[in-house]
Amino acid sequence: MKALFLDCNDQLAPVWRRVLRPDDPPIEVNRKPFERGELPRLLDGYDICIDDHSYMPTALVEQCAALKHIVFLGTGPASYMSLADMAARGIKVHIIRNYGDTAVAEHAIALLLSACRDIARMDREVRAGIWTPHDGVQLFGKTLGVIGLGGIGREVLRLGRGLGMAAIAWNRTPQRDAPLVAIEELLERSDAISINLTLNDETRGFLGPAQFARMKPGVIFINTARAGLVDEAAFIEALRSDRIRHAGLDVFHAEPLKPDNPLARLDNVTLTAHAAFRTLEASMTLLRRAIDIVRAIVDNARR
Repeated sequence: MKALFLDCNDQLAPVWRRVLRPDDPPIEVNRKPFERGELPRLLDGYDICIDDHSYMPTALVEQCAALKHIVFLGTGPASYMSLADMAARGIKVHIIRNYGDTAVAEHAIALLLSACRDIARMDREVRAGIWTPHDGVQLFGKTLGVIGLGGIGREVLRLGRGLGMAAIAWNRTPQRDAPLVAIEELLERSDAISINLTLNDETRGFLGPAQFARMKPGVIFINTARAGLVDEAAFIEALRSDRIRHAGLDVFHAEPLKPDNPLARLDNVTLTAHAAFRTLEASMTLLRRAIDIVRAIVDNARR
């Protein structure tokens, strides 16, 4: 079976070489940027595709006759392809869990601290010759609400407690030894909220106008999960009305984020480039697991 790493960028290339072993199955690597419409050409003849967050529209995937497996580098392929369409066409989508829980949680906390103290905004202003010390929010003693208690959510909860915050959480299923509350209570009580749900048909648009209206005025909101969890229009309105004091975002409905997007023009938003999981430790684990998945697919095909 032929395998292609579809979109290996300059950051991942040295990590890929570092984790690759001599006895690994052959996996070709594409490092050249490509237009979305070139997908059928690139995947022509390949049974397996490793995908690092490239969009895979159904109409283009239908033209990839040999493709049977997509190994998505992460846990949120639904933002980049229709899982139902892939399944209907006999294409199995593999995901990789828990490779970067600590990395993403640390990034969420970094965004939280930056949002509370207007660090990114003051950095921009100081560089522009504007000296305006902004009042911040002290986190000690405040309430942190964590939506979703997978591996990342649990790490965010732990780190928040380490900052002296009272931590509460909501999860779709019961969890042992977790301070779970109803989602309505979490929205009303929390001074800061971190959303850490997996995006699927049940969670898409999880936070909409009614949920933002329940939030405590002046709440800090952090999203390192998926933008599709949030109704974008309602979210922007909550930012403009100061219902949300400040948001820290690592994920967006369309990536890369365009400069004319309203989120890029709001002073009370801190933005990062979908980089929460980008540490050497997490990337090594991620790529090694992707190779192991390819190995398992190839081994099973030989039996």
